[in-house]
Amino acid sequence: MQLEPRAQTLLKALVERYIADGQPVGSRALSKISGLDLSPATIRNVMADLEELGYVASPHTSAGRVPTPRGYRIFVDTLLTVQHLDEQAVEGRMRLQAPQPQKMINNAAQMLSSLSQFAGVVLSPRRESVFQHIEFLRLGEKRILLVIVAPGGDVQNRLLLTDVDYSPAQLVQSANYINQNYGGLAFDEVQRRLQSEVRQLRDDMGRLMQAAVEAGSEAMADDSEDMVIAGERNLLSVSDLSSNMSSLRQMFDMFEQKTGLMQLLDVSSKANGVQIYIGGESSLVPMDEMSVVTAPYTAHGKIVGTLGVIGPTRMAYERVIPIVDITAKLLSNALSQQ
Repeated sequence: MQLEPRAQTLLKALVERYIADGQPVGSRALSKISGLDLSPATIRNVMADLEELGYVASPHTSAGRVPTPRGYRIFVDTLLTVQHLDEQAVEGRMRLQAPQPQKMINNAAQMLSSLSQFAGVVLSPRRESVFQHIEFLRLGEKRILLVIVAPGGDVQNRLLLTDVDYSPAQLVQSANYINQNYGGLAFDEVQRRLQSEVRQLRDDMGRLMQAAVEAGSEAMADDSEDMVIAGERNLLSVSDLSSNMSSLRQMFDMFEQKTGLMQLLDVSSKANGVQIYIGGESSLVPMDEMSVVTAPYTAHGKIVGTLGVIGPTRMAYERVIPIVDITAKLLSNALSQQ
């Protein structure tokens, strides 16, 4: 719904004042800071309309009003004036150039936290589940160690519990078949090919190969997505997030579990540019008092991950948005030079 100009001006003034000092904003204050030549009675009428529309709310303890998640949403989507941030100045502070991509990602998370004074988060690039070769080692009756060697030399081990007691010769034969026919492919591709080709193999051998490919795919998936979080302790000083033990527990459960955050960052990687998720509005954000500002980053023109800032709903979006945007661009440039 499009608000009339004076309602937009008053809502913008209210949100900016509330972000600045965290106190409910009354009509008298709005008449001074809005720049509009309106009587307090007219301002109260506009505020009542905004409250009815769900953009502001009145705390029981105050005559003033505070923005709701819906009010924050219209503010960031249509009323916000984003601050200009000098990209070169930010780049000078970020030091993203590093020998290893993971070091760049760690640096990016630290700098997001440092620049915003909240928590910085980076979802690392997904690695393709490609293997160079595999080996089977018989540990005992119906117990096999699957050894997966990636193209870069990384090694993953997985224990397979089988229905059949395979001989060492059978294990060598199965490993050789997989390595000769599928080495250098992703496990997902091997799974697709095996489904059509496994009929040509003995049933026992086919089952072993399928079990190995499924375990290999899971092993690579477990290792493929990592999240770097920096500056969580900054949020302890934000009263909106640390006002009670329940909120604190919920916040640090989120950092420990990571699942919800990874889902949010994964969703935002499919969008273009900066995305803002406001607590109380988005089911992806676990706390009503929290917002997450994200942006995808690329390597050689392909989106490979997402980064962002986690902070209170009452954050200075005009500062945080360009911080996230520029960090994503700088990390993309650094990774593309590898």
